[in-house]
Amino acid sequence: MRIIAGSARGRKLFSVSKKLPVKPISDRIKQSVFDILRPRITGAVFLDLFAGTGNVSMEALSRGVLKAVLAEKEIACLKAINRNLEHLGFGERATVLKADLLKPLAWLSAYAEGGGYDIIFMGPPYRDIKNTPLFFTGPVLKQIAEAKLLAGNGIIVAQHHKKETFTLPENLQIIREEKYGDTIVHFLQYK
Repeated sequence: MRIIAGSARGRKLFSVSKKLPVKPISDRIKQSVFDILRPRITGAVFLDLFAGTGNVSMEALSRGVLKAVLAEKEIACLKAINRNLEHLGFGERATVLKADLLKPLAWLSAYAEGGGYDIIFMGPPYRDIKNTPLFFTGPVLKQIAEAKLLAGNGIIVAQHHKKETFTLPENLQIIREEKYGDTIVHFLQYK
């Protein structure tokens, strides 16, 4: 894993044991997502749900987001996130939170600089350690919508397995869909 562009371009990131069900976003998908988000990045408040090692947030910080809030449940991942933030010098612009993201998320609004998050990225795991498919996208989108975490003109980037289906909350709409092998990335906004 490495940073593709921005102030930390080319720098490597620390990972976690391959025994954990953590699958980092590929450079191809990350590059494409950030190409799409480019006009929104500078000065944005960024929320990274299921942050893993912080790969996506580190890219966002390198490219100029004002602040990143990273939420993750796994202790090994939280350690990797903090190590990566220190390694890249982004610690002052980031908040790292241990969180079960399948529970209500309203408490995350306290970290959003008052107006909600400009960009919310969510890349939940596709499978657990026993290789059982997980379907977290729908429930987490519902929690985001109920908690009103997204800024009025903000965007949600939801990465998920192509076989995962979900029902959209009434106040959200898909504005773009990108396919990359077995991965789909949906871009969503308020209606």
